[in-house]
Amino acid sequence: MPWLDLTLPELESYRPDVREPADFDAFWETTIAAARAIDGDVVVERTSSPLSAFDVFDVTFPGFAGDPIKAWFLAPAGATEPLPTVVEFNGYGGGRGLPSERLQWPAAGYAYLFMDTRGQGSGWGMGGHTPDPHGTGPSTPGFMTRGIESPDDYYYRRVFTDAVRAVDAVRTLPQVDPARVAVTGGSQGGGITLAAGALCDGLVAVMPDVPFLCHFERAVGLTDRYPYEEIVRYLAVHRGAEERVFDTLSYFDGANFARRASVPALFSVALMDETCPPSTVYAAFNRYAGPREMSVYRYNNHEGGQAYQWVGQEAFVRSRV
Repeated sequence: MPWLDLTLPELESYRPDVREPADFDAFWETTIAAARAIDGDVVVERTSSPLSAFDVFDVTFPGFAGDPIKAWFLAPAGATEPLPTVVEFNGYGGGRGLPSERLQWPAAGYAYLFMDTRGQGSGWGMGGHTPDPHGTGPSTPGFMTRGIESPDDYYYRRVFTDAVRAVDAVRTLPQVDPARVAVTGGSQGGGITLAAGALCDGLVAVMPDVPFLCHFERAVGLTDRYPYEEIVRYLAVHRGAEERVFDTLSYFDGANFARRASVPALFSVALMDETCPPSTVYAAFNRYAGPREMSVYRYNNHEGGQAYQWVGQEAFVRSRV
């Protein structure tokens, strides 16, 4: 697979103008405040599991509009002291799957919450368990264009709010030290991680891995890969909607969240990535307001560093907790 984007030196200095709405901060302050104002309990149920080295819990917490969002929570068996904690968000189309798929962080001694992504979970993996009850008008198949002509209605307004509320929820659990919480995720999960990093207070680390949902206007003109291709298909049909669509997307652009995040961050990028082109990752990385590091995988596509990246992430978190 050839390098199709900028060279690495060009990427390291790539600082494009990214569309940013004047009311970005007010929009998100209002959105998060409204979600937190809705009463709702965090429901934690111990799950029967053959994973004897871990305590496993089925968690339901209130997300956007108080909607019930599912998650798995795992901790080392019998943990009594509050632990450093990692909250992880999933890639596009996947669900929370099974607890046995989520063992690395608790095996390393952390408490760990893996959030289901509303409406998703039937594209790959072991399935999801969280519906999205909100209608959004005409859209292409998939999630990228649901409500895309209004930031109030856009699908990722709900998902990013769920992510903030996941951090709120995990901080209420007795196994968790609320002052030592990190967030991470790959691809779509990386874009969600950037939003959570900007919208949540008091995190210790932000780790977006080959992040999706960054610099939309470059991405849709540079790659024909799913899921950015969903936006292209939508605009090919709705020929007069381009300005409305990109105005909406600017409220959800990882590059705009990066400019508002001050927590130490470990990014990763794959230089042969056709799904999330490297320049879109660097558009967020180079705008990131806090201390930042980049792991570069020169010869990888969207899979990035995989287990190698996790080893680096664990060391990154360990040094901060």
